[in-house]
Amino acid sequence: MKSIQIQGAKKPVSQLIMGSDYFHPDKMDTVSEILDSYLEIGGNTIDTAYIYVGGNSEKAIGLWLQSRNNREKMNILTKGAHHNAQGPRVNREAIYEELMISLERLQTEYVDLYALHRDDPSVEVGRILEALNEHVDAGRIHAFGASNWTWKRLEDADKYASTHGLRGFSFSSPNLSLAKAIEPYWAGCVSADRETIDWHERTGLPVLSWSSQARGFFTGRYSPEDRSNSDLVRVFYNDDNWERYRRATVLAQKKQVTTIQIALAYVLNQSFPTCAIIGPQNQDEMISCQQGADISLNTDEIAWLDLQI
Repeated sequence: MKSIQIQGAKKPVSQLIMGSDYFHPDKMDTVSEILDSYLEIGGNTIDTAYIYVGGNSEKAIGLWLQSRNNREKMNILTKGAHHNAQGPRVNREAIYEELMISLERLQTEYVDLYALHRDDPSVEVGRILEALNEHVDAGRIHAFGASNWTWKRLEDADKYASTHGLRGFSFSSPNLSLAKAIEPYWAGCVSADRETIDWHERTGLPVLSWSSQARGFFTGRYSPEDRSNSDLVRVFYNDDNWERYRRATVLAQKKQVTTIQIALAYVLNQSFPTCAIIGPQNQDEMISCQQGADISLNTDEIAWLDLQI
């Protein structure tokens, strides 16, 4: 499997990152089967978060790492500073509290990649960067990034880091998919629009995309007439996205692959470094992701799929 380099990370990051928002210690047979299968296709990076399954996602990953004795071979990406019932938590105290708990659950002394799960634009980026740099200096995280931050906030952070001698964000994790979001899937989430993609092309900052296959939009289970999935309708149903779906299907037939594999390949063949967070729950879905990651698309194909030409 292809991989990318992320500044600060000590190991390359596989382009397919295993999502874990359904992992639980009570389902360790399933968790182990999925993660073992993920290793077999060449993956080495697991995505989780402080809030996933009430912390049980991190606990399950920690148990698997201990059972396989392979911590040093894996990249662990966890996220923190998500808002709670009391409001935003993007501050030094919350980051410290949640990171320490995450490390305990994961049964590790460090995470390879750490991301802020949300942004709080009312907090100056300098204060946030200073807090994150403290954890890098302490060895608790190797590289940090931002999930669901706008490109303008990322640019502000980069300017602050460069003028104050600090480490800056090494990656961003928005939703990047062939289908473009009409509105956020969850409150406070950010999807990569044309301006965002242009900014990443200029800067080369890697993107680790969540919902990289548009939450099933390209599976063939849906159509413009089928409005049974209200969230999918709300976020992805419009004429442009159905045209993207049609074009992906045409290209899939030409390359003798599936439409959803073309949608995955779109994310992984951008002109800047990208990874896709995937969520296969069985062997067939894992193999489908592997095959999608092996597809090469040229710049004209990328532009045509995205209605640019």
